[in-house]
Amino acid sequence: MPRLPILTGRPVSLAVLDYGLFRVHANGRVIGIMGALIETDAGERVIVDGGFPAKYAVDAQAATQEDRLYEFGEVLSVTPENRPAAQLEKFGLTPRDIDLFILSHSHIDHVGALDDFPRAPMVVAAAERALPRPLYWSGVQPLDWPDRDTIRIDADTAIGPGLTALMAPGHAPGQIALMVDLPETGPLLWTSDAISRPAEIDEAFDTAPDPATALASARRLMDMARARDALVIYGHCPDQWPGLRKAPDRYR
Repeated sequence: MPRLPILTGRPVSLAVLDYGLFRVHANGRVIGIMGALIETDAGERVIVDGGFPAKYAVDAQAATQEDRLYEFGEVLSVTPENRPAAQLEKFGLTPRDIDLFILSHSHIDHVGALDDFPRAPMVVAAAERALPRPLYWSGVQPLDWPDRDTIRIDADTAIGPGLTALMAPGHAPGQIALMVDLPETGPLLWTSDAISRPAEIDEAFDTAPDPATALASARRLMDMARARDALVIYGHCPDQWPGLRKAPDRYR
């Protein structure tokens, strides 16, 4: 089994991958679904999360009915163009070019690539991988954990020089955020759903499964971001989403 740190190079770019749009019924909020492609100066390629399962790009309405996702919200746009392989094509890459897959947590809009990237071990929090099945959403758990090389982490962990996985539970038991040191942008904090949008902190994460833990995690992450003057990319921020540099553009 691969050991960490698994990467030898330092990050030179991060691209936001556009995995589609979703509307939350409770508040009408339209949120972007995203992953990331991180490349290093050693030619290594890391992908973060996989968006919705592939069936949503085939027939979103049927998939929504099958998963009862209509109880939570509405898929506005998940097309074949929003699948990881299509996003990678924007860089001339295929899933076989990926060296490492990081799963930030196992909710439905992140687990769409569990069986993709055949050469890449998967980094996942030990607390998340200890669950009998991926969380998916609200008791609907149709997926099994894949049989693949897996690296389980239970503390802040250097994935490689300039790339650190940060434990940030609360939204999910094994929620992971990332600190990425880029040559031009400088430090970049990728919060994933540890902080979906800044207002969650003021709201004390009142809709999270574990609000107190989520709030403590978010405060720790923001303290780290302030200490390093890091650019923060939030997990599902409607105000931030339109202005993010999306594939094939990059943060460098």
